Amino acid sequence: MNIAVFASGRGTNFAAVVRAVKRGKLSANISLLVCDNPKARVIGKAKRAGVEVFLIKRQDFASKRDFEERIIQRLEEAKIDLIVLAGFMRILSPEFVQRFKFKILNIHPALLPSFKGTEGIKAAFDYGVKVTGVTVHFVDEEMDHGPIVLQEPVRIKEDDTLESLEARIHKIEHKIYPQAIRLFIENRLKFEGRKVKIL
Repeated sequence: MNIAVFASGRGTNFAAVVRAVKRGKLSANISLLVCDNPKARVIGKAKRAGVEVFLIKRQDFASKRDFEERIIQRLEEAKIDLIVLAGFMRILSPEFVQRFKFKILNIHPALLPSFKGTEGIKAAFDYGVKVTGVTVHFVDEEMDHGPIVLQEPVRIKEDDTLESLEARIHKIEHKIYPQAIRLFIENRLKFEGRKVKIL
């Protein structure tokens, strides 16, 4: 099983997946890091882990379609079986998603369908909910919308700051993302309409 991780930032979820592979918890090969940000810290993490980095900048292409076609070409060259989004700060086009239907996983720092978007932790904290959490889902044509694989709640404590909540959310992310990937690798995810059943 060949995995490509897409990331644009610090790469903490990328590192969590790499650790799971190295510890034998995932029978997979992290074949490729796809990154659109030359300043991203994830690039250094990938190099230290021996993972090939495919750095591709949107501004180097005349259109989003050309940009994505080059990514697709590289994914096909690497024979990628699963795409893992780990803080990739670009919305993939419906055409890209269809090309890899049910082969793209994403992690979101809230209990979807609540608090979609890039500020999921802050939005939940500011709203004052008592429970938030983490969601791993398949990507479809809508943002933060596809079939849910795993969720884990995180209670917001009375003395939480945004920073302390973020730290606890990230800890859960690093735990359940490898779990969801393992379920995919082991072919234990069955689609029933919009729902995903774990076998």
